[in-house]
Amino acid sequence: MKAALQRLQKRAHGDRGFTLIELLVVVVIIGVLVAIAIPVYMNYTKGAADKSAQSDVRSAITAVESYYTMNGNKYPDSATNQDKGFSLGTGAATQQVAVSEGTTLTYVKDTGTNTYRICAKNGSGTGAVYQYDSAKGGAVKAAPGVTVEACGAAGAAATTPAAG
Repeated sequence: MKAALQRLQKRAHGDRGFTLIELLVVVVIIGVLVAIAIPVYMNYTKGAADKSAQSDVRSAITAVESYYTMNGNKYPDSATNQDKGFSLGTGAATQQVAVSEGTTLTYVKDTGTNTYRICAKNGSGTGAVYQYDSAKGGAVKAAPGVTVEACGAAGAAATTPAAG
C-alpha cells in the first residue's frame, strides 16, 4: 500500500496542468468580461450612428448657406427623405449634400419667412432626430417628437415645450 501511494505521489508530482476548477474559473471570468463588453460596444455604435446624423445636418447647413450666397440670397428648393447624397439647385451654383449610410435627411425651405429646417436620423442609432432651424440658429440639437418625414410641418411647434 505504501508503495502504491509513493507511485501516485511521484506521478502527481510530475504532472503539470490545470485542474477542472481552475479552468472553470477562467471561463467564468471571460464570460463576465464579455457580458460587460457587448453592451458597451452596442452603445458605442449607436452613439457613432447618431453623430453621423448630426454631422450630415451640419454639412447640409454648409451646402444650403453656400447655395444661398451664390444665388442672390435665395434658398434652394426643399429636398425630403434623402437617404443618399443629393444636389441642391441646378447649374453652376449646385451644392452637393453628403448623406451617410443609414441616415435619412430632410431639408425644408419655408418660403414665407425665408428660413429653412434640416432634420436627420440614422436608423442604426438611438432613434433620435437631429434638427437645425435657421430661424433660431444655434447648434444642431435632438428634436423630441419630430420625425424626419414631418420636419418642415412640425419642426418649430414640436421642439417648443408645452406651457403648463
